[in-house]
Amino acid sequence: MSRALGITLAVLGVLLVVVLMVFGSYVSAKNQMVAKDQNVKAAWSEVDVQLQRRADLIPNLVETVKGFTKEESTVFGDIANARAGMLNARGNPQATIAANGQLDSALGRLLLLTENYPQLRSSDQFMRLQDELAGTENRISVARKRYNDSLQDYNTFVLQFPNSIWAGMAGFKTNTAYFNASPAAQQVPSVKF
Repeated sequence: MSRALGITLAVLGVLLVVVLMVFGSYVSAKNQMVAKDQNVKAAWSEVDVQLQRRADLIPNLVETVKGFTKEESTVFGDIANARAGMLNARGNPQATIAANGQLDSALGRLLLLTENYPQLRSSDQFMRLQDELAGTENRISVARKRYNDSLQDYNTFVLQFPNSIWAGMAGFKTNTAYFNASPAAQQVPSVKF
């Protein structure tokens, strides 16, 4: 009887160790997923801050351009609509990314106006605002890369085995809200001499 009791206690001991190891794996993976999810949110916050900075610069840039180009109202309307769409999408990364693409396109058309209005290029205010916008675009680019990198790190961790099992149990899902190049940026520009 004592031999059977010894075997039963040994089996229970092994099962307890296995259960503790599985539980420890779950807790460790969940804690790492929470940390990585928070990193994604912090990186998104930085993108959001830089996008807001750009959105704040745009009205001044538009007003400066308006002073030189009265007849370009469609460009101004497109910028206003794209900016409003971006500001309304705050808090939703996928909607913000889509609205940001529209704003990029509208800003590109605004900056092309400098080719048609040489006096605009000689305006100190326009040049200062354009420099600020260029600096902001660089900050946005860096913030987007950090966001995409943290999102990739999170997704990789969530999809790895056994984390994928724990992620499903803990309610963590992959996040596909990556910043991608706009379709217009993927086209080769034509150069004419």
